[in-house]
Amino acid sequence: MSAYVKSLIRKNMQDLDKAWNVLKEKGPGEVQFWFIALAVGIGAGFAALGFRNAIEWLQTAVYGADDSRTLHSYLSALAWYWIVTIPVVGGLITGCILHWLTPDGRARSVADVIEGSALHKGRVEQRAGIGSALASIVTLSTGGSSGREGPVVHLAGVISTWVSNRINASGITGRDLLGCAVAGAVSASFNAPIAGALFALEVVLRHFAVHAFAPIVIASVAGTVVSRLQFGNVTEFVLKQNNEMQFYIELPAFLILGIISGLVAAIFMRSVFFAEKAGNQLQARWNIPGWLRPGISGLLLGILAVWFPHIIGVGYETTSAALTGQLLFLQAILFVVLKCIAVAITFGGRMGGGIFSPSLMIGAMTGLAFGMVATSIFPSVSGEETLYALAGMGAVAAAVLGAPISTTLIVFELTGDWQTGLAVMVAVSLSTALASRLVDRSFFLTQLEHRNIHLAAGPQAWLLATFSVADVMRTDKHPHAAREEACWELVEQGIYVDGNATLEAAMPIFDNSGADFIPVVTLGGEDQPPELWGALFEVDALHAFNDALAETAAEEHS
Repeated sequence: MSAYVKSLIRKNMQDLDKAWNVLKEKGPGEVQFWFIALAVGIGAGFAALGFRNAIEWLQTAVYGADDSRTLHSYLSALAWYWIVTIPVVGGLITGCILHWLTPDGRARSVADVIEGSALHKGRVEQRAGIGSALASIVTLSTGGSSGREGPVVHLAGVISTWVSNRINASGITGRDLLGCAVAGAVSASFNAPIAGALFALEVVLRHFAVHAFAPIVIASVAGTVVSRLQFGNVTEFVLKQNNEMQFYIELPAFLILGIISGLVAAIFMRSVFFAEKAGNQLQARWNIPGWLRPGISGLLLGILAVWFPHIIGVGYETTSAALTGQLLFLQAILFVVLKCIAVAITFGGRMGGGIFSPSLMIGAMTGLAFGMVATSIFPSVSGEETLYALAGMGAVAAAVLGAPISTTLIVFELTGDWQTGLAVMVAVSLSTALASRLVDRSFFLTQLEHRNIHLAAGPQAWLLATFSVADVMRTDKHPHAAREEACWELVEQGIYVDGNATLEAAMPIFDNSGADFIPVVTLGGEDQPPELWGALFEVDALHAFNDALAETAAEEHS
């Protein structure tokens, strides 16, 4: 090799090293970011594909079903003791995985991704995320009644977090990368590129900033391509060919369906929250080990599945039956109730999984039951009852996710039926508007509210929680620091804030005390005096909050 070639290679390596250092220190430029978004979308797409294949492989191995989409048909011929035993064993395995890989035994999902976007610069927990994905694979393969989109979204967040940490991404860049990963995962999971992109913007980032749109679309398309390389351009559900409204006079019926769907969605969500609370109370009262809790839920699910195998797994077979009108009225009503109970047991037992697929099943059966009534009362001005099933599917799912735009598009892309958009949109709009008043906007935001994470009210409600008191306070070296004697006087009056707290805890102290500053201390033990860190001035806290609001507004309108 000549000296010239060696020097050229050395120069190129130096340029690459310099570019990598610039990328880590200053973040990617716009064009660079698009390539990173493409890579993240591909990675998230393969993660979603691997997650789905793992579920199907394990489900086939456990139940002996050749096609996981028709699982409950296979269960009908399976011995009852296997139907009961498999969910119990799966629950115990799930409990052990979560016990080892998560600090609290709780599977991570979409709510944690939303929290990471808002409060943690687009980062999520990596170890807990991987553990949650493994636990959810076991859950969905062994009888858990939930969906695959929640753990897939968080798994995508793990990928984007790894990339963000490698390139030292800022908060805005980290959130955009998180949106790219979520878009790629959702589009790959459901073969829905348009809905995948809008889901990331509407649910995770919770804004439609122009600067984020292009890279998220790139990632979403990349995820779809990955999915179609294996499954082709196919839809999840196949509908009847004649599925159009007969007259516009039928629209009031879809308004009523929207209201009913909103109520069903609210009841569904509240039943899950009730089950989670009841599970926590029973675990504490009876001192149940955390790893055993999913096994107990598996036992309950197995017993229920002996008579009603439709509750097992994602439920696409029953959803498809509703969309094609293959269920009777009483069957549809019964399956709505049973699926709500089964999902509540699954979440109450901390078995893992998502909420979207169950809401599709519940919505489709709700719409079918309503459609049967509506078409029987007004047969001369009614279309197919399956159209109501399609509209109900979108209406309940949109109300649960709090995402009317992306859910409407997901329904269209899952079914390939774009001719009935008017009916779906009418039902979705009313159901979302009603359900958002009965919970904190959506299932995910309500989950966060129950953890005292207040994202539903907007940035003004949660931005204070992103600032540590220690980062904003003035130490004794500050030229305008508070006098030490004045600080100790306030401490004696009980006016102080812990150094590890956030501004969210400090601001009410200003309101209640009327003080211009608050001592920042660390309380010692019984025989140890408190340690004075410095003082937090109200003007500094307000200035930091104002800057954060301005930065958030700039990001959302860029």
